[in-house]
Amino acid sequence: MHIISTSVFSVLAVIATTAISGANAAGCSFVNDATTNLIKSYDKFSASPTTKPSGQSVIGYGHLCKKKGCTDVPYKFPLTEVNAEVILMQDMQEATTCLDSNIASNAKLNANQWGALASWALTVGCSSVEKSTLVARLSNGDDPNKVAKEELPTYSKDDGNEVLALKRRRNAE
Repeated sequence: MHIISTSVFSVLAVIATTAISGANAAGCSFVNDATTNLIKSYDKFSASPTTKPSGQSVIGYGHLCKKKGCTDVPYKFPLTEVNAEVILMQDMQEATTCLDSNIASNAKLNANQWGALASWALTVGCSSVEKSTLVARLSNGDDPNKVAKEELPTYSKDDGNEVLALKRRRNAE
C-alpha cells in the first residue's frame, strides 16, 4: 500500500530524509497529514533529549534514541522543529516498511487506517508488529475497523501496567 502525504512540509522532509539516509524513497509507504498530526499531538516536540519513565531517551517527536545522550542523532541540540520532522519521517519510513513487509497485500486499508497502523508500529516497534495478532488478522482479511477496535487497546500497557497516555493514543488510532 502506497500513500503519499499532501503536505509540502512532509514531502520536503521525506526528500531530506532520502538525501541524508541514501534510501530509495520510491519503495516506501508514506502517511497522510492526519497521521503526522496525530503523532505530533501525542509525541510533543522536544528540542533536547528527555528521559522516559522507562529510562529510554527521546528527542524531537518521540524519536527513541539508540545511544546514551542521543548521540546517534545527526543534528546539534537544541534540535530544530525542521530537523525533528526529518527524523520523524525517517522513523515513519521504518514503521511503514515494517508494515508493508508484514501485512498481506490483500488487506484493504484506507489512508487513515494505514496511518493509525503506522502510528501504532512507531510506538511498539517492528518485532511487536511481526508477531502481533493484529497484523495476522488483517492479513487474513478481517475487517480493519473490527481488528483495530479489538487489538489496539491491548497495546496500552508498559511492563504490564496500563498507561493512560497509551490508552488515549490507541483510542485515537
